[in-house]
Amino acid sequence: MSDHPQTFHDFKLNRQLWNALDDIGHAEPTPIQSKAIPLGLAGHDVMGIAQTGTGKTAAYLLPVIMKLKYAQGDDPRAVIFSPTRELAAQIELAASQFCKYTDLRVVSLLGGASIKLQRQSLEQGVDLLIATPGRFMDLYHEQRFGVKQVKTLVLDEADKMMDMGFMPQLRRLLEVLPVKRQNMLFSATMPDRVVRLSEEFLEFPEVVEVTPQATVTDTIDQSAYKVPNFRTKVELLLHLIMNRSHNKAIVFTKTKQNANDLFRFLERKSSKSARVIHGNKDQNTRLNAIADFRNDDIDVLVATDVMSRGIDVREVDLVINFDVPLIYEDYVHRVGRTGRHFEYGQAIIFVNPAEEQHFQRIEEIIQHKVPFEPIPENVQIYPTPKDEKQLMDRELDRLRKKEDPNFKGAFHEKKKKSARAKHLKRTRKRR
Repeated sequence: MSDHPQTFHDFKLNRQLWNALDDIGHAEPTPIQSKAIPLGLAGHDVMGIAQTGTGKTAAYLLPVIMKLKYAQGDDPRAVIFSPTRELAAQIELAASQFCKYTDLRVVSLLGGASIKLQRQSLEQGVDLLIATPGRFMDLYHEQRFGVKQVKTLVLDEADKMMDMGFMPQLRRLLEVLPVKRQNMLFSATMPDRVVRLSEEFLEFPEVVEVTPQATVTDTIDQSAYKVPNFRTKVELLLHLIMNRSHNKAIVFTKTKQNANDLFRFLERKSSKSARVIHGNKDQNTRLNAIADFRNDDIDVLVATDVMSRGIDVREVDLVINFDVPLIYEDYVHRVGRTGRHFEYGQAIIFVNPAEEQHFQRIEEIIQHKVPFEPIPENVQIYPTPKDEKQLMDRELDRLRKKEDPNFKGAFHEKKKKSARAKHLKRTRKRR
């Protein structure tokens, strides 16, 4: 095999996997696949870093399935952990496609889905288990399956795992898993906390980094707008949704409330069909919305960051960040929903005065200066309400205090200026 495989047939895979890949239309491996698959097949621990949309899922799934080969026993021999239900469902779909010509049993354990059906699936036996940590631990404690046969463990989107507080659960899991196993860790970003996790989780790993950490693929055109307040953001959003030529668009918000409000607004004001996805929606609703989006039944998805990881929907050519994400690496994952599979996409972000500093930090992380565009003339710019202005001022105060512990806040500064002005006025009168 050459150092740089030209097709999947250059890998040491079996005929069943080659046939499944041919059916899907996967012919040429991506750079992360070319580097990671041979290492995975050779049994190495692997730490993979690559931009979203570049094929990380197949980079670990193909070696896992190749090692499993055929159905055996009742308990899982490989486990893949995902931080979100949507990503876990996406991995399950890919695994099912790759396993088409095998008898391997793929089971997913997702929070929010029917635990009764998951128990029934486990009773039929499982070879490859794909799970979110919470539901995995629930069913493990019920003794629905054992873990002593696990030979391969994969953590996908490890940075999000830590952001979501799964580390205690993962540590408990590592205590019960066989010590002798292969581990793989994949992510688009690799902050310091994940490096520390890799040191605890991986043994002499082979590091595969096909792009610098937290970079955005060249197929995505990024731009930004300085927007003074929420109402103006809403008007600009409607303008862009209605006047930009696009097949499918995703709008990301910071909060569930914002997602609901924007969805209702688009339903009233836009001719585009829309759905909303966030953590309060049950699993079936979320999966049905993604399926409708994938099948072109809806044009716009409004979502929180529950949609920012691993969702692979073709022809998403516009992503709008209505809010600046406060976990800066999430920007990479959000915009990575477009420009996938080397297709062109646009990513736009709205930045209010309180978000400018956060946005500058994102630019530092992605090592790219995102150009600002002027707000179109036909978009009305509204005055900022007093309560919203106060909230933004408090956030700016918080950021300044973080940088300078001696900073007393804008109100304190205003009070000092007022006292100084009164003092000068009294001094002039005496003169």
